[in-house]
Amino acid sequence: MNAISIIAKKRDKKELSQDEIDYFIKEYTKGNITDYQAAALVMAIYINGMTNKEITNLTISMANSGDTIDLSDVSDNIVDKHSTGGVGDKITLILMPIIASLGVPVAKMSGRGLGFTGGTSDKLESIPGYNVNISIEEFKNNVQEIGISLITSSLNLAPADKKIYALRDTIGCTANIPLIASSIMSKKIASGANKILIDITCGNGAFMKDIKQAKELANMMIKIGILAHREVRCVITNMNEPTGHAIGNTLEVIEAIKALKGDMPEDIKEIIIALGTQMLFMAGKASDAVKATQMIEEAIQSGAAYNKFKELVAKQGGDITYLDDTEKFPKAKHIIPVYAEERGALKTIDTEKIGNISVYLGAGRIRKEDSIDHTAGIVMNQRIGNVVEVGQVLAYIHTNDESKIEGATRNLKEAFVLDPKKVAKPKTVIGLIK
Repeated sequence: MNAISIIAKKRDKKELSQDEIDYFIKEYTKGNITDYQAAALVMAIYINGMTNKEITNLTISMANSGDTIDLSDVSDNIVDKHSTGGVGDKITLILMPIIASLGVPVAKMSGRGLGFTGGTSDKLESIPGYNVNISIEEFKNNVQEIGISLITSSLNLAPADKKIYALRDTIGCTANIPLIASSIMSKKIASGANKILIDITCGNGAFMKDIKQAKELANMMIKIGILAHREVRCVITNMNEPTGHAIGNTLEVIEAIKALKGDMPEDIKEIIIALGTQMLFMAGKASDAVKATQMIEEAIQSGAAYNKFKELVAKQGGDITYLDDTEKFPKAKHIIPVYAEERGALKTIDTEKIGNISVYLGAGRIRKEDSIDHTAGIVMNQRIGNVVEVGQVLAYIHTNDESKIEGATRNLKEAFVLDPKKVAKPKTVIGLIK
């Protein structure tokens, strides 16, 4: 068995065996197979596809290519939630304390932002003192003691996936359903979850641009779950406009805190109910949607969800006085309104463009080593379907770099398309696949 014969087999549209996939992943992770050989196999997969069995074997091989976490001593029923990413997506910050307050253990590792999509770990670090880099032992202890821990991974989880992911980006093979599905699922399996809920964001501000792609990805991950003995459910949500109002780390944390206190934008509430209901079903805490919705709403109204978030922040070294008084959070030097120059109903928003503007202002990173400005970002003032008058505020720019205001303002205006006719408000939650 060697790399060349495996590449040739996939080039010729033949099915790779488990042993062949295991060999390739193991040797590539160790550096015994070159990047150009791996690129050849990835391109062959991109062009010729993979069977469900191949995709599952690839997923398991990547999951086992590095460290794995055993959470069975924490709970025999760990329900994890993953989002495929988007703009303004602070759902984890709101949903996970709600779920934990309802008695479902939350042991979640989240990534950092890259490109126009934000990262939960960066957002948590906006809270002074919050430590996302605690040890796995402390991570587990926190879940056992208070029912929740949110960290970034300090382990070498699925290193083969990291190498292949970076390679895909350089050879134009990112938009491939089998490779996306195996990438997501390998990290979730390595991190110890036995039940996985995927929020598949869909629209111009997401990696899945249309419903067909989103459904194909959902079905693929569910099939992987069945073959890998994991329960997987997928909720498809709309990312044709940013989630909520805030885009940027501190801004999103403040919006999440307000949401946990009961001041929740309608689109966020719909997503929280949809995802939370499925998590409660998977955890065996509810059996019908009405009951699950009541439980979620009660957790917010009673203050239990907010108190759980405070408990989490305190446990991981954060200063909870910032949660009680969000005015304490530092603000950007320049907060600039962007005004509408014509009247009309807001027809479309170029959400990816808005995400990229936020990165330009300092809220995100292009390269992994880039630093970020936690106070930078954008606050949206309008949503699709709103009728906007001349001179009304479309959004606010938050930046510490005065030289970027003019360009950001110009580009932000271009991201909004108005129509003289009435525009219907879009659905926030598109569908459930299980």
